[in-house]
Amino acid sequence: MKKYNIPVEAALEVIGGKWKVVIMCHLILGTRRPSELKKLMLGISQKMLSQQLKELEEDNLIQRKVYNQVPPKVEYSLTDYGWTLKHILDSLCAWGETHIELNYENKYDVLEESILNK
Repeated sequence: MKKYNIPVEAALEVIGGKWKVVIMCHLILGTRRPSELKKLMLGISQKMLSQQLKELEEDNLIQRKVYNQVPPKVEYSLTDYGWTLKHILDSLCAWGETHIELNYENKYDVLEESILNK
């Protein structure tokens, strides 16, 4: 059994990294296909997206639904357990908004620049 010094280590092991929280924030807004997530997440490779989705699924934060059709259709959504993170994700988004407003003259330039640089 894995041991942690403080509980936040356990949380970061599950949702840490650059992309997992971003994926979950998009899934709060609704069920998404992998291609939709890829379009929303400029800068992520297909390999990284697949890996992050797999890990989130293994940790029971998202669920994968495969439709039996041709061509295959796959959709991802939050599980009930994943929804328990909504308050935390909302708080992170609000903090990020405040951080941008306090540290940058025009928040839209920062957001556009980050999109263009990916």
